[in-house]
Amino acid sequence: MTPQHHLPADIERTSLSIITAELEQLGLTPPPETAPVVKRVIHTTADFDYAKNLRFTPGAVPAAVRALQGGASIVTDTNMALAGISKPGLRKLECEAVCYMADPAVAEAAKQAGTTRAVAAMHRAAAEHPGAILAVGNAPTALLTIAELIETAGLRPALVIGVPVGFVNVVESKETLFAACERYGVPAIVAMGRKGGSNVAAAICNALVYSAGEMLDPSARGWQG
Repeated sequence: MTPQHHLPADIERTSLSIITAELEQLGLTPPPETAPVVKRVIHTTADFDYAKNLRFTPGAVPAAVRALQGGASIVTDTNMALAGISKPGLRKLECEAVCYMADPAVAEAAKQAGTTRAVAAMHRAAAEHPGAILAVGNAPTALLTIAELIETAGLRPALVIGVPVGFVNVVESKETLFAACERYGVPAIVAMGRKGGSNVAAAICNALVYSAGEMLDPSARGWQG
């Protein structure tokens, strides 16, 4: 079979068109407000389960878009997620994305506290970027730390993205985080269950960045096709 689509913009548009049609066939068409996030995650993973397991607190997407348009930072829990977030999109919005996991000061803080770097990184994020978008794609301990800071320290991020992947503490941490966000009115997007990962965290961030910068169509990002 000879590939029919070669240029980046054409490939993305065709992929999203296929996703839209299959979601309709499955009876899983998402609401317009959350559709860019759901479709971007499926575009990244080819996994239609995300149409069912992605949960959003009310107004989470527009709240995140407004935050990015206001210059909010994004803090990730992995350098992989950080690498996957669109740098041209961030520049257009005059936003930054950071990850503290490889920071020697975070490693030392974790050692002194007898905890993980993910926990120490979230404490630093809370101190330095209290109104940031916190994107967690790897560490359940990071989600539990965020939930604790929301409940006990008054942390109010612009958005929490909770999409760790795995079998140990993953499901429980997502449920705990989502319940805390609902209780305290913190916007959240969480992939309930075991699925997730840094690629999913980056995909959600990009959907939000593209929405905030009016770049959902790839031509607005300067892509050919």
